[in-house]
Amino acid sequence: MLDITMLRRDLDGVVERLNRRKDPQPFLDVERFSALEVERKAIQTRTEELQAQRNSLSKQIGQLKSKGGDTSALMAEVSGIGDALKNSAERLEVIQGELNAMLMSVPNLPHDSVPVGIDETGNVEVRRGGQPRVFDFKPKDHVDLGGPLGLDLETGARLSGARFTFLRGPAAQLHRALAQFMLDVQTREHGYTECYTPYIVNREVLEGTGQLPKFKDDMFWVLRGGSEEQAEQYLISTSEISLTNTVREQLLAAEQLPIRLTAHSPCFRSEAGSAGRDTRGMIRQHQFDKVEMVQVVHPDKSYEVLEEMVGHAEAILRKLELPYRVVTLCSADLGFGSTKTYDLEVWLPAQDAYREISSCSNCEAFQARRMHTRFKNAQGKNELVHTLNGSGLAVGRTLVAVLENCQQADGSVEVPKVLRPYMGGVTVLKP
Repeated sequence: MLDITMLRRDLDGVVERLNRRKDPQPFLDVERFSALEVERKAIQTRTEELQAQRNSLSKQIGQLKSKGGDTSALMAEVSGIGDALKNSAERLEVIQGELNAMLMSVPNLPHDSVPVGIDETGNVEVRRGGQPRVFDFKPKDHVDLGGPLGLDLETGARLSGARFTFLRGPAAQLHRALAQFMLDVQTREHGYTECYTPYIVNREVLEGTGQLPKFKDDMFWVLRGGSEEQAEQYLISTSEISLTNTVREQLLAAEQLPIRLTAHSPCFRSEAGSAGRDTRGMIRQHQFDKVEMVQVVHPDKSYEVLEEMVGHAEAILRKLELPYRVVTLCSADLGFGSTKTYDLEVWLPAQDAYREISSCSNCEAFQARRMHTRFKNAQGKNELVHTLNGSGLAVGRTLVAVLENCQQADGSVEVPKVLRPYMGGVTVLKP
């Protein structure tokens, strides 16, 4: 959530930065916001006048009482002022609620270093790692390679519908090995604390990290039965949600920062409106696994930490010897809560293209303000923390990349060296 004080001080500047996102719909109803602000200021001014008037009358009542005078008229006037103050307070609460609801749907402001663009074509490549392999045969895609190795799309669809995958045998073993390898690197080499989180969370948790209210249609909802009151709950779309919210409504000590958390979890996304996009195979699924990285940091450190987290994700790709590139997302391609995002894209030979496998984002104080998460700064004042998140990595897409980049002419797949200890020493997956 944006700082409402910033909007009050520089509404035009905030709107200009929001417009860099190039959304066809305005992010903020400026006319309605301004009207509410005018009314809010008027009510607050009137409230101060009424309070001053009541104080003056109360003083007069005290003086009259000390002299034995009749205070009934003044008492009636004070009572009327009390009613007016109550009405003002009630109206002010309504206005504040509407302003808050308005801000809950407004995205974060792009950082000044973010390139301005109209769509993903405005993303800027930063660097590349590794070289795409030159095949002496026509490479297959992961669906054709994975089928004989246990990637079973038909069973997944029969069990749960389209865009669910069932893995068995070598494919399932490779998937597990990738997740465990990623967790080991992030915890042992990069200092993250491993966590295991709930997969179902409450509405206010999703509001804290920004998935609600804007992206409700992209979530899987859960209605818990067996009680008179149905609880509004949701399957997580990323463990960023549960990891980040571990510090919600907390006042942290400065020495607790940075907090580094990681978790391997399934992610559930209905992705309303994305039908037909990458629906073959495991590129875009309703359920997929991810190893997530979250950091809660001092505001002065967040952009330094963002670069660090990109390096933590890159390390996985380098150890797997997968070609990749890092791109800075332009303003139009930024996620809702992000001020700046780097995407890591892995090379997929069958598509002859780089495809996203990780996003690392700095949300600054956007999520912290929604979660009411602060720390005690050096001056002894309460200050909002900054939160960052990144994939370290998406497990299913990494499996896709390993299958395609490590395939052999006979349809077998060479297991990356770093994964072999997790695969019981197996070096090649054979149909």
